[in-house]
Amino acid sequence: MAAPASHRHRRSWWPLLFVAILAVHSLAVYFFTRGFLLTRTELDLHSRRDDRPQDVSPGCASWPPPAVDRLVVVVLDALRFDFVAPSTFFQEKQPWMDKLQVLQQLAADEKTSARIFKALADPPTTSLQRLKALTTGGLPTFIDVGNSFGAPAIVEDNIMYQLVKNGKRVVMMGDDTWIQLYPEHFNKSFPYPSFNVKDLDTVDNGVIEHLLPSLHKNDWDVLIAHFLGVDHAGHIFGVDSNPMIQKLEQYNQILEGVIATLRSLSKLGGPHENTLLLVMGDHGQTLNGDHGGGTAEEVETSLFAWSPKTPPDAVLSVLGESSCRVDLNGKEVCVGTMEQLDFAATISALLGIPFPFGSIGRVNPDLYALSAGTWDSQRMGTDACISQNDVETWMRRYAEVLCVNCWQVKRYIEQYSATSVIGFPSEDLQHIADLYSKAQANWSASLRITCSSETGSQEELREGKSSVLQWQIDAYTNFLQSFAKLARSAWTEFDLWLMGIGLLLMILSVITQACALVKLNTICQPSDQEHAHSRVIPKFFFAFSLVAIRAASFLSNSYILAEGRVANFLLATSCIARAWYSTTKGKFSIETFVFLLLNIFTRFGIEVGMSKQLAGPTISKDHPVSIICRIFGVSSCNILLELFPIISLALVAYIILKCISYAICQRFLKYFVLSGTILSYILIAYHWASGSTLFSHIGTIQEFGRSLAPRFVYAIGGLSLAISALYRMFDRTDYLKMNTRITNLSAAMLCSWSPTILILLGKQGPFVALICMTGAWCITKLQQKHQRESKLDIPILCVADPVSVIQWSLLAVCLFYLTGHWCTFDGLRYGAAFIGFDHFHIIRQGLLLSIDTFGVSHILPILSLPFIAMVWCNTASKDNKVKNGIINSLTQVLLMYGLITSITATLTIICVTIQRRHLMVWGLFAPKYVFDAIGLLLTDLLICLASLYYS
Repeated sequence: MAAPASHRHRRSWWPLLFVAILAVHSLAVYFFTRGFLLTRTELDLHSRRDDRPQDVSPGCASWPPPAVDRLVVVVLDALRFDFVAPSTFFQEKQPWMDKLQVLQQLAADEKTSARIFKALADPPTTSLQRLKALTTGGLPTFIDVGNSFGAPAIVEDNIMYQLVKNGKRVVMMGDDTWIQLYPEHFNKSFPYPSFNVKDLDTVDNGVIEHLLPSLHKNDWDVLIAHFLGVDHAGHIFGVDSNPMIQKLEQYNQILEGVIATLRSLSKLGGPHENTLLLVMGDHGQTLNGDHGGGTAEEVETSLFAWSPKTPPDAVLSVLGESSCRVDLNGKEVCVGTMEQLDFAATISALLGIPFPFGSIGRVNPDLYALSAGTWDSQRMGTDACISQNDVETWMRRYAEVLCVNCWQVKRYIEQYSATSVIGFPSEDLQHIADLYSKAQANWSASLRITCSSETGSQEELREGKSSVLQWQIDAYTNFLQSFAKLARSAWTEFDLWLMGIGLLLMILSVITQACALVKLNTICQPSDQEHAHSRVIPKFFFAFSLVAIRAASFLSNSYILAEGRVANFLLATSCIARAWYSTTKGKFSIETFVFLLLNIFTRFGIEVGMSKQLAGPTISKDHPVSIICRIFGVSSCNILLELFPIISLALVAYIILKCISYAICQRFLKYFVLSGTILSYILIAYHWASGSTLFSHIGTIQEFGRSLAPRFVYAIGGLSLAISALYRMFDRTDYLKMNTRITNLSAAMLCSWSPTILILLGKQGPFVALICMTGAWCITKLQQKHQRESKLDIPILCVADPVSVIQWSLLAVCLFYLTGHWCTFDGLRYGAAFIGFDHFHIIRQGLLLSIDTFGVSHILPILSLPFIAMVWCNTASKDNKVKNGIINSLTQVLLMYGLITSITATLTIICVTIQRRHLMVWGLFAPKYVFDAIGLLLTDLLICLASLYYS
């Protein structure tokens, strides 16, 4: 019998609603993102050699002269501060400390020409932002994080541009990000691919091949050598690992060779007589090897400076405040502090090139003083008056450099304020202008005092002149630091109108979804509506309370950091509430006990960060597995750790194959999915076995399992997806009962996705899969029992249980954190993108990274929602009323799940709007918004596809 026209019309109307919701959310995210993550205005202006400050004294009427002839910059990516500083500077000595002995020895033995600095970076601490900030002298912008996989060429003024325009020859070797940022700025370049985090040696070996031979050549003025081994070792193995220690020891040997070469060629008239060596990191890293946020471990990196030509001993009197301690060899080592923001201005002053137009940093006095050239009056020019000592001469020269530095920043402020839509607050600009005017007005008076020939004791005159010069330096420094502080606090131009439009659209979408859900609920109600409402309303209220509590927690940065725990707590709360309800009825079930036990395992997995600890071949000493290994023996434990994932995988495969045999009744689809699943799981086991030490002596097995097996798994998954879609479009399924038909489609779709997601998760995958399947089994079984207890067996009732849907959603959130992810860019598991591949391709690796990130938290939970919907409509019939009831129930579940995601995303938007001036806005709130916005759009897209695929 044909379905009534009204039912057919209604069934075709719901997918259109989901498409409309996706469109509205896309617009809302677009508008809010444009308002919230709007980058600062980049001025397409460049400093020129003939730029001259106006209305200033002759001493600072031009760019500073060069103080060094050549510059060697060795970048050790993700160089933590405690990799360089002696272990005596820290409370506890760690295995990775004191490995760069050559730098510590130089800092101890040659205090006047070598020093270690703690360099402070500005978040976000991804490599692209740090390289851009280091070379432009500006603050990084959050929106550029999305370009970290495909860095665009920098058009803003930068030191690389100024080097080329002023005739300096630049040679680069190492990380190919430099070539992407500056494609036409190098006389010679030796780039190597940087995104294969599993490869610790290719980039480093390439740098080693060219570094020492280049030091003997005279065809460059600036040499950049960018090593990546430490960064990649951190991502894959963590800081406390043998590969990390081996890399640091290798770097120590390399730096010994570099320093020895520079020293041997630094004799009078030698090519490196006046060369400066900088060994630096672009950012730090956490103990897990991650970076991108704003924690102390991530923003604190190190910079070591050494000049083969020793400055006079007077340099010690001008070096700023530092912390000095005795190292393990009993020698005193002093460590200074500097901002990475000051790097571009300082390097420009040392090389004698114009400062980048947008640079807002200060020429760092310590780094500037360590160059012997800044103490050479013949090189730096004749003084306006005769000085009595080196310190006074240097201080006046440094004050002149700061004078030009301040003029350049003031010029940038004026141009930016005139060009930018919003600019800076007028009262702050007036304060900055007053500081500048005060400093410049006093400069002429300072010169008269320091150059005067007044009578008096030499000591009194010297002290008076030094104090005046120090006051002048402090005045310039105050201006520069005040503007840097202003820029950090108010740099991002929030467009409140666009943010408001985005927020308003989100609120309207939530209201629309809620109204649609109420309307559909009314359609699904039986004739006894009062009796039905008495059962449904308390459930909706309880489910809404859980959603509201979780969403409101986003207003606190502490709860965002603990989001996995919050979700697990709420999931346990819903389970306990159901257990209490069942107990009052005298029907406590085994499923309730299993679900409570599952919550404990989930919380344990979230707490210990299981996936992070087990990702590599080593386990931290504090991990519970390490304690078990000490009890049963290391060798036996290692064998068990290698076999346990494969045994767990076999159990997962058995459960899935049994489900396929039960769920899919269409013969072709059943045998295709069965064969594809069996082959995929064999290949996954083969892939893991090939990486095991048990098979390390068989090269063929390792090569095939490492590279080809994952690719076959991906291919089988893609083919299964195509077959499932074709089966849905062309196969006649009218003869099947509606619940059987949807079960067929659901099982085929889940089996297509699960092997790919499982292999990307790594050896933690089977454990996560067991938790996921057990949780799904508990939720559906408890729902069935509640249905029987409530005597809700009317086929056409089909009112979905909101508590089950919110439990499904909370379980998905728990799985996200259980698998080692979190809502920051250092929470991405970059290694998963290279499973089966060694070379980087932005689309391929981006797709694999996305599947790994959102597989267990979005893709699998949404595609398995029909199992919740059909619990309430389990009557097997081809009657049209039952068919419509099943479709209505499925639509309800999809609407509920989408509404839950929309509410949490809306509260996230409200949160970041309120906290847009918070100290952690870019380190925490903005990444949370990005992840939730992407998750919202992905959820909407999957719901649209599910409504079309299953209906």
